[in-house]
Amino acid sequence: MSIRVGSSVRTSHRSECVINQTLEVLGDQWTLLVIRDIVFVNRRHFRELLTKSLEGVASNILADRLRKLVEQGIVTKSDDPTHKQKAIYSLTEKGIALVPLLLEMAAWGEEYLPTSKLCGLARTLKEGGPELRAEFMNELRKTHLPASG
Repeated sequence: MSIRVGSSVRTSHRSECVINQTLEVLGDQWTLLVIRDIVFVNRRHFRELLTKSLEGVASNILADRLRKLVEQGIVTKSDDPTHKQKAIYSLTEKGIALVPLLLEMAAWGEEYLPTSKLCGLARTLKEGGPELRAEFMNELRKTHLPASG
């Protein structure tokens, strides 16, 4: 596995620790927010991800994170059949498998960060329990995975 550090590419991990290696893939300020927007609000085009993000990601950062997510096999990039100049980003099974992690992070934040709120779909999924979460992940598979549709 190669990881870009500045202008060089590192082919090894800092350690064999699974938490460290996961952080090397997902642990920057923007990556999980991009995944959040794809998962929970179905933003699948670059322009949507850029202009509708609550946090205001810069275009160069967004382009870099999407490229890295494609390289990691978490999302795919394909031509949008409705517009020749647009690409559409879709979750892979590896990306869909991040839903429980995102929900756990949201639940932790709701409990321990006094200014955060769990709202919308995340709240519904928390309250709906494991069955609703599994159903949601199956719906993501139908939307994002070509063989599931």
